Amino acid sequence: MLFAVTMDVAIPHDLDPGVREELISRERSYCQELQKSGVWPHIWRCAGQYANLSVFDVPDNDELHRVLWNLPLFPYMTVSVTPLAAHPSALTAR
Repeated sequence: MLFAVTMDVAIPHDLDPGVREELISRERSYCQELQKSGVWPHIWRCAGQYANLSVFDVPDNDELHRVLWNLPLFPYMTVSVTPLAAHPSALTAR
């Protein structure tokens, strides 16, 4: 199943800089592992924001939930999930 996921990140400004860097490093590693495995096939930065728009390819809602909850920055995110379905006018649908 494909899901479009928007993640808005709001790390507290007073978070210890060392903790912040460690969180961001763990987030990058986890994100790249998921990209390599095909679970996170697309990620785009939302221009001018500390946010991204991503596409996840997972078997079901429960797996998406597990993947998102394991993001190191998840406690500092507002997440919006939209399930995706094939569009009949898409060239790939033919």
